[in-house]
Amino acid sequence: MSSAAQTELSAIPLDSIYELLRPITVPSNSPDARFTNWGRTFTCSPLAVFEPESEYHCQLILELGRREGKVVRAVGVGHSPSDLACTSGFMLRTTKLNRLLEVHADKRYVIAQAGISLDALHVDLAKHGLAMINVGSISDQTLGGIVTTATHGTGITYGVISTHVMALTLLLADGSRVSCSRQERPDLFIASICGLGSTGLILTVTLEVEPAFRLKEVQETIDFHECVRNMRSLVSASEHVRFWWFPAAGTMRVSSADRSVEPSRPVGSWLWHSFFGFHVIQFLLFVARYILSLNVFISRFAAWLVSERAIAIDDSHRIFNLECRYPQHTTEWAIPYENTEACLEDLHSWLAKEFADPGGLRPHFPIEVRFSDSDDIWLSPSNGQKTCWIGIVQYKPYGYEVPYKKLFERFEAILFRHGGRPHWAKAHHLRPETLRALYPRFDDFVGVLQDVDPRGMFRNEYVQRHIFGKMGPEYNGRVFKRHAPSRR
Repeated sequence: MSSAAQTELSAIPLDSIYELLRPITVPSNSPDARFTNWGRTFTCSPLAVFEPESEYHCQLILELGRREGKVVRAVGVGHSPSDLACTSGFMLRTTKLNRLLEVHADKRYVIAQAGISLDALHVDLAKHGLAMINVGSISDQTLGGIVTTATHGTGITYGVISTHVMALTLLLADGSRVSCSRQERPDLFIASICGLGSTGLILTVTLEVEPAFRLKEVQETIDFHECVRNMRSLVSASEHVRFWWFPAAGTMRVSSADRSVEPSRPVGSWLWHSFFGFHVIQFLLFVARYILSLNVFISRFAAWLVSERAIAIDDSHRIFNLECRYPQHTTEWAIPYENTEACLEDLHSWLAKEFADPGGLRPHFPIEVRFSDSDDIWLSPSNGQKTCWIGIVQYKPYGYEVPYKKLFERFEAILFRHGGRPHWAKAHHLRPETLRALYPRFDDFVGVLQDVDPRGMFRNEYVQRHIFGKMGPEYNGRVFKRHAPSRR
């Protein structure tokens, strides 16, 4: 925004700003005025919820935030399983800022508004014969959401998705509209492509893409120890490799995917993937809330359901994506790639003890293992190192709570011992003193925030807690918990 435009905004009376924002303000008595994340684990009631439809609307919201001295938190669809999107201030929902603005197929990049969902982006790109270079396990999130959390797919020679971002436009806390890239305001750019929404409001993303492609995926099940012994050769054998570990069954489901020109050949059936794989499993997980030992049977049953070798060929995002199934508690940590085998063996030893104990913990399944290349993004968990990502879930069948706290604590302790860094979109307990040791450029990141947002307009409770070390009940990770935390 130019200085003249900023002056014009500052001249608008406060009452007039409220009137101008009324059409995009969610009524306070509407269910949408309360925010709950996809996993149904965190919820909040912002002072006001806005759904802007234009850049001008965004400027007005930030002007209101400055005048009222309130936090403004941008949120997409709320898929982050932590309280990253929660706020007690103003919430700005970006889902109506969802257009693909420019396509440069010859130069292999596009410019899109940050609120576009990946599902919608896939469709728009396909119309131009293009596709994202790499995608995570889901496409529900907004483009801005995956960028600001350095969300990842898998592939040991592929960086986190933020490494494919070429430039951003942002509205800063002072109302100025800025562009940044590796050539223009590089510090702001590197801070913003894993910035937790705290550097400014991302308006547009310039994203590197490639010609549309299909992936051929081969899935097969092997013994856990065989997989660990051959880890390096398995990971490097294909472009995109991931594992699904079923601890109770002692098996690893290996997914290896490569670009292919073969005709599409999707796999899946209603009986196995919908009736048994979804509905029957969910019912059994519900019963297992009362009969803990049943979890072992369910894990083995699920491992058996997918034990046959399978080959699928389909559009890239359809192979990258998978069904998240049910609301869930989840945590995921990134460790140095060279620590992968040792870490998995430690996890195996720990879980074997839990299974041997009649009162031990019973994890759900599968434990997902993925990989990414090193990068130079200040807060990226892959900063300076090739990375193995390991994530676990505890499903909430039909939305009901399940024990998870002790399981996650013990899991995280092992991952931390192996040099683990938590995924920023997922709940974790680390504070600045620990994060500073994990991220060599942590203080550079903080310095950018202090420069572009000295009053903390974009610092919600999550950012204040983990980046600035704020203490007190309002910054406690439990403040937005939808239910009382599990003690088990």
